[in-house]
Amino acid sequence: MSVVIPTLNEERNLPHVFAKLPANIDEVVLVDGGSKDRTVEVAKELRPDVVVVHQTRTGKGNALACGFAACTGDIIVMIDADGSTDPAEIPLFVQKLTDGADFVKGSRFNHGGHSHDITKLRKLGNDGLNLVVNVLFGTKFTDLCYGYNAFWASVVPVLDLPDVRLPKKTDGTKHWGDGFEIETMINIRAAVDGMKVGEVGSIEHRRIHGETNLNTFRDGFRVLRTIFSEYGRMRRNKRTGERRPGGVIVHQQPGSRAHGLSTTAESLPQVPRQRDEVGAVSTDIKPLS
Repeated sequence: MSVVIPTLNEERNLPHVFAKLPANIDEVVLVDGGSKDRTVEVAKELRPDVVVVHQTRTGKGNALACGFAACTGDIIVMIDADGSTDPAEIPLFVQKLTDGADFVKGSRFNHGGHSHDITKLRKLGNDGLNLVVNVLFGTKFTDLCYGYNAFWASVVPVLDLPDVRLPKKTDGTKHWGDGFEIETMINIRAAVDGMKVGEVGSIEHRRIHGETNLNTFRDGFRVLRTIFSEYGRMRRNKRTGERRPGGVIVHQQPGSRAHGLSTTAESLPQVPRQRDEVGAVSTDIKPLS
């Protein structure tokens, strides 16, 4: 099992997050976005076997894609480095996967979940976005805009994330999928591909240290744009496959070990891994030539 943690100046939060990681985690992949503090050094001090990945562009989406590419575990779990997602809940996600789900997402608003951080305005926006997605895609999400997810490694190629080797755009903008829209994109693509998507209750906590990068209106409109972009993508790609009662497309090869697929990361972009003097693993992803 691999846990992916995107970071940017999170040295004060990492001790709390690492301390709550379950003992049976095989691999922790820390993706650094160019931290100016001691984020990487603290991670190595806390867990000498940590895999450190330096993301190739900017944005949470690119950080996650880089982290996924470096994972070697059969199961991938994505959590935040600010203490808002509780690593102690990971066994709940894994249990759901081993019970037959392909993709499991946390929900703050169902199954006993709760949020200590969301405002009334953000909750209203989240409910509205949930409704739009559930109507357009025939899903039953209760918490679209929450980034605590776990899935089999074989799911990653199906998500079709932007190639981590692509160069940065010269105009300063991000590749589509490199930003915060990644969480909505991943959730929708998992459902649209016909995977068995499960939810587990999750408690969202307030960020421990530092300031959030979220902006209610900017990020809300970006999520809405993502929803309609993914709806157009679904319609374009609906040439084959049939619909199951839930309204999502059923493909011949659903992404899960339970369906007989290999859960190795052979189809992912490969990244060189080198062990440094303190035992941690440093990973660099080369750009496309």
